[in-house]
Amino acid sequence: MKFICTLTNRFKKKEEIMRNIITIGILLCIMIIFAGPATAQQKVSAEALAQGLVETVATGCEKELIAYCQGVTPGDGRILACLYAHADKLSGQCEYALFDAAAQLERAVAALAYLVNECGDDLEKYCAGVPAGEGRLLDCLNQNEKKVSRRCKQALKDTGLK
Repeated sequence: MKFICTLTNRFKKKEEIMRNIITIGILLCIMIIFAGPATAQQKVSAEALAQGLVETVATGCEKELIAYCQGVTPGDGRILACLYAHADKLSGQCEYALFDAAAQLERAVAALAYLVNECGDDLEKYCAGVPAGEGRLLDCLNQNEKKVSRRCKQALKDTGLK
């Protein structure tokens, strides 16, 4: 019975790791699709986030990356796919690094969702004809700062974009 419980716990743990790896990949894709090129402030912030996520995983999973993924060409999620393929061999440190990176990315996506929720009416009202990407929507909100709602201004401040 103890053996079955141990196997069940290990399976649940590995399942959680896989969810974290998949979450990181999905959230990275979402950010890449919706972010587009940005203003200098946004670009620095997005680059810092991406670099922080990469460093978290690279540091926490250094042994696994060397042992299992050394020959993998980086890009297009191939490194995450490699870690996923070797999930049953990941150390606790690597598992935590993947979990931490997923949590960081989840917070960033939540901040973006908060901003869209709070500024949606203002974007529709003042920036409807502005194409998304390259920071144009943020620039539009800044150009209409005196007309933008307090909710939107607060969201911009809360997310560090103002």
